[in-house]
Amino acid sequence: MHIGAQPVPSSLIREWKRIFPHHQYDTNYGLTETTGPGCVHLGLENSHKVGAIGKPGFDWEVKIIDELMKRVPKGEPGELAVRGPGVMKSYYNNEEATDETLSKGWLLTGDIAREDEDGFIWLVDRKKDVINTGGENIYPVEIEEFLQGHEKIQDVAVIGLPSSRLGEIATAIVQIKKEAQLTRKEVLDFCRTLPRYKRPRRVIFGDIPRNPTGKIEKPRLREIHSGIKEAFKKLDAD
Repeated sequence: MHIGAQPVPSSLIREWKRIFPHHQYDTNYGLTETTGPGCVHLGLENSHKVGAIGKPGFDWEVKIIDELMKRVPKGEPGELAVRGPGVMKSYYNNEEATDETLSKGWLLTGDIAREDEDGFIWLVDRKKDVINTGGENIYPVEIEEFLQGHEKIQDVAVIGLPSSRLGEIATAIVQIKKEAQLTRKEVLDFCRTLPRYKRPRRVIFGDIPRNPTGKIEKPRLREIHSGIKEAFKKLDAD
């Protein structure tokens, strides 16, 4: 199985390997701006690192940086920057966007990642999807992967919705498996093992829209559900 396009829950991969124990697993990371996948690659021999996207591919370099373009310590999240032979020259007729994305030959991917002690890169989330709740950064992919472990949940997306008190509130959009029954209280109780600030404050049941490549359409979800904030004013005040 060769996989990519967006972070895939490691719990899903482990379950797939349990059902198909003789199949091999691999993943590639890349962007349109890097001429497609390959700048970071896991490799069949590294299946013990399920969940990681791997190490730099041939002739590629990576670094994880803060807002000042300085490397962050290993293990800490930051923006993934890549440099190599496949990086684009520019966005066509868009100098401003090019200057925002390219810096001294480095491509700023817009992805938040961390590097482990063995040099493997793990995607944390998209920079634009990070939720800021009361000054704390919440990475939705972490919560989504956790909720994927619930036996009654088919699919899940976590987004930030406006809160007058905290700035944003982590909201879980949950798609229940066919013929299963699940309540908001059950979802919230399931999340009690998460650190308090990472727990979703809101749960909405509904379908998870995905684009043709399988990526969750989070802008669409935010647009669909942003109108419900009035209904949650009381919850925010609690």
